[in-house]
Amino acid sequence: MAKIKDFTLENIKEICEFGKAISSPVRLEIIKLLYQDNYSISQIAEALDLPQSSTAFHLKLLEAADLIRMEEQPGSHGTMKVCSRKQDYANLCFLPRSSQINQVVSIEMPVGSFVDCSIFPTCGLYTPSGVVGMEDKEYSFYLPERVNAGLLWTSKGYVQYKFPNQLPPGRLPVCLSFAMEICSEAPGYAEDWRSDITLWVNGIECATWCCPGDFGSRRGRLTPSLWPNGSTQYGIWVKWEIRGDGTYINGEQASKVRLSDIAIPEKPSVAMTIGNKKNARYEGGFNLFGKTFGDYPRDILMEIEY
Repeated sequence: MAKIKDFTLENIKEICEFGKAISSPVRLEIIKLLYQDNYSISQIAEALDLPQSSTAFHLKLLEAADLIRMEEQPGSHGTMKVCSRKQDYANLCFLPRSSQINQVVSIEMPVGSFVDCSIFPTCGLYTPSGVVGMEDKEYSFYLPERVNAGLLWTSKGYVQYKFPNQLPPGRLPVCLSFAMEICSEAPGYAEDWRSDITLWVNGIECATWCCPGDFGSRRGRLTPSLWPNGSTQYGIWVKWEIRGDGTYINGEQASKVRLSDIAIPEKPSVAMTIGNKKNARYEGGFNLFGKTFGDYPRDILMEIEY
């Protein structure tokens, strides 16, 4: 996978260090050398016929520009510093970001890519080509092929996903949202089967949505033909938004949990849990639909507006 370094006018010092680092033919030769392998300072000096003191100076500038990595490793006489390349590409953008226009990081997560779960029969996972493991068997939720699932269901419990936190450094979020196609879970289906479905973010309970039913009276627009009639077919597209003044569900305020209550910039991932609370009035389970089942060609969508 290519390693890419982005430089923007929001960090002029970083751009200057980058420019200084690549302004020397010798330092460019060092970068070329490190593309082939990792080398110690003495090996680089020998390969390029340079004094070790000059080599160390050039490497210090390259490290300051975040272009190489220097790590101490055991050597034949104590320790030695081994150098490796840190970037493959450098993108330099001269367009300043407007403080008047918000930007969005958007990520879709397959329904089968959960990292934790608590599920109860009736339960199961389905891919476009068939069932994962066996229906109503909890072990199926731990099979590797679960990541291909386009439909997941359980009569109660929860599933948790971890989304990468790609919020740019130094930027603060103004809205965090999760959207998904979801409905209740009844044996077969029941159009009036209610379920209180709660969303948690980084362990913080955000808001609960009451789903009116488990829908199966018509075929889902995307549901594969192998999926039987008489079972859940589609859900409702529901969006939770955590803003500065509270949490909203499909545009209506549902709780007072604010974005400041959730630690986002400090974490490399954002943990989202969806499911039924144990003390829910309607503990009616849930079906989660991916882009190959139901009515909407989408997986679980997370957006960070900043």
